Amino acid sequence: MYFSIIPDIEYDEKPIKFPFSESDFVIAKNFFRRYKISDDVFSNAVLFKTYTIEDGVRPDTLANDAYGSPFYDWVILLTNNMVNAQYDWPMNNYEMYKVLEEEFDDPYSEIHHYETAAVGQYAAGLHVDETFYNGTHKVNINGSIQTKNGNEIASPVTVAEYYQAENEKKREIYLLKPAYLQSFVEDFRSQNIYNKDSNYINQQLKKTG
Repeated sequence: MYFSIIPDIEYDEKPIKFPFSESDFVIAKNFFRRYKISDDVFSNAVLFKTYTIEDGVRPDTLANDAYGSPFYDWVILLTNNMVNAQYDWPMNNYEMYKVLEEEFDDPYSEIHHYETAAVGQYAAGLHVDETFYNGTHKVNINGSIQTKNGNEIASPVTVAEYYQAENEKKREIYLLKPAYLQSFVEDFRSQNIYNKDSNYINQQLKKTG
């Protein structure tokens, strides 16, 4: 369904030194046109609800459950500004295990970074380096200045823990409510109609300039 809405573009596939002719042109989908959802839209609770992606759920299976058809998977990806489902959609546990095992020698012991807890003036979740972790620091706790070791303020985060945490963040998405699905599809369709200019052929086809 998504590809049927995306307009076409006609371009010349021959090197520029050759004369142009009708047979030189080929038609392809115009993926240079981008449709991006404004962040402000997500604050509208009327249109969207938050959804947590469970392990094993794919865009097409979620679309089928939410909208009655797997072919609306592109709506879920587009309304969450996901460009590539392979990277933007959360991996399942097995996929995560495979990535870690293939890309790192020892992801369960290798330190990715150090991260602070909420201690004195340090907020939770700050990334610090090994020098900080091994050093000593003055900390203001309720007006009392204390000296603490870095390992009392921060903790090591392994490569596996980091990638698993990043993957978990991807589980929280916005799901367009079914009542607004067709309105969204029609809006998307209307924004993918070409306006008349010197390269215009029809509403779904234009030439390159």
